[in-house]
Amino acid sequence: MRRDPATAHLGLMLALTFSTGIIDAVGYLGLDRVFTGNMTGNVVILGMGLAGGTDLPVGGPLIALAAFMGGAAVGGRALRGASSAWTARHSVLFGAVGVVIALAAVPAALVDAPGRGLQYAVTAALGLAMGCQAAAARHVAVKDVTTVVVTSTITGLASDSVLGKGGGQPWKRRAGAILLIGLGALTGALLLKLHIGAGMALSAVLTLVVAWMGHVTHPGRGARLPYDAA
Repeated sequence: MRRDPATAHLGLMLALTFSTGIIDAVGYLGLDRVFTGNMTGNVVILGMGLAGGTDLPVGGPLIALAAFMGGAAVGGRALRGASSAWTARHSVLFGAVGVVIALAAVPAALVDAPGRGLQYAVTAALGLAMGCQAAAARHVAVKDVTTVVVTSTITGLASDSVLGKGGGQPWKRRAGAILLIGLGALTGALLLKLHIGAGMALSAVLTLVVAWMGHVTHPGRGARLPYDAA
């Protein structure tokens, strides 16, 4: 993996995309229809909830949005002046994301039916973690893989296809990101049948593994990697 860190980091970002699918399934199905990774869906739910009479939440989406922005700000601040390639700072940030998710899973695992207060606390923790993950992934800059949203990836896949403008495209990574976030959501929904903490625990483990593998495979000393290659 050290010989081809660009490919390794693509794989790691795809793994985080799968992990995000798990977390969003847990949030939407287990935390009163709240997305903690996909802020587009969260903002839409918030807008509809503010209209009233829709039985959609307002408090949860607001907390998730604020926490996500806070986490993204922390990640951006920590990476100020860092190389665009993977650095030790990225390893620390992704590791911290895994730890926060694991800590959020503990109280959720100890309570069979989390009350509103605990739901809000877990939502805030997951939103903070996902915001930090998104900022760190954005800085690593693996093309078409943001780890938290696939709308632009779907657009690129369709726009650059033979039915669109054609001319070739990195369809494997695009299709992989779309498939993996969906599989992550499926996995999260299935694990939710066991317990709300099960999906978070798996996501935490995956994120910590990504942090460790990214650290041992980064080439060091800051040369930008050819992530934009198809």
